[in-house]
Amino acid sequence: MSGKGSESKGLPPLPTLAATPEEAAARKLAQEERDAAVRGVDSIAAMREAVKAHARSLPLLTDIPRIKRLDAQAFAERAAQGLPFLMTGVVSRWPLLRLTPHDLREQYGEMPVRARTGDYIRQAFRADRPMRDMTLREYLDLEPGRIHGPDEPPPYVGNMELRELNRLCHWPAYFQKMGPPRFWLGPIGTMTPLHCDFDDNIFAQIWGTKRIFLVPPHHDEFLYVREANPVLFGSPFDPEQPDFDTYPLARQANAVEVIVEPGDMLYVPAGWYHQVRALTFSLSSNRWARGKPLSLRKPVSGPSGRTG
Repeated sequence: MSGKGSESKGLPPLPTLAATPEEAAARKLAQEERDAAVRGVDSIAAMREAVKAHARSLPLLTDIPRIKRLDAQAFAERAAQGLPFLMTGVVSRWPLLRLTPHDLREQYGEMPVRARTGDYIRQAFRADRPMRDMTLREYLDLEPGRIHGPDEPPPYVGNMELRELNRLCHWPAYFQKMGPPRFWLGPIGTMTPLHCDFDDNIFAQIWGTKRIFLVPPHHDEFLYVREANPVLFGSPFDPEQPDFDTYPLARQANAVEVIVEPGDMLYVPAGWYHQVRALTFSLSSNRWARGKPLSLRKPVSGPSGRTG
């Protein structure tokens, strides 16, 4: 179910399902061509395979390193390794970090938002998953269980462009070209299940704490993945509550856990699977690069500038 008046509220129209298999195939081909053009590659499929081939040459991680803020060149050099890392000293400077949920409600309460409702975890990548449109004040005032059942996760404002809030963020110029910032707001229990995007990603934690599991790209062969679109793949496996009877190959997947706290920025390289769960009421934001993954580019010359 979706809210009414979404376009009049300034929200984008909801996606629609293709009417026929032929239309679905045509949409997929057109999207893959657009995705390749935006990223400056000849083939999205070839890019995906190159990302996985590079990942096979990397050591398996046992933890995610925490380092100090990097300048743009040092970030590019470290990110070119193709391994995730967490930085401190970036997000902590943002004005948004100083606002409270009460401030947000009072100052931006009329801002339109779209909440994922129902069992959106199992339907995470369906175009017709349930949504509800409302104001930010209405969302923040929701009582537990008011619009979701006992076996459903709390409604989640996820993957939203909120220009009003982005004015309070100071994004570092780590990518030559970036997509618009996306915001993720919700109480404890809101989550995005295991999936990968074939774009480099910087993820900023603003309020609250989240648990993130990361799995390398080439371990997709253990994760029973399905394609949602040419640069997005999802997995039904839950590394928090692993069901190895149903997904026995997942025993071979190398899942690494990291806790992100207010002020942290996590770099998730293209192709890395990740699952994100709010451990407290949380506000996060991320930006995806719109170019060839850094792990596939030639190394940048000059001093490394690495810290930590």
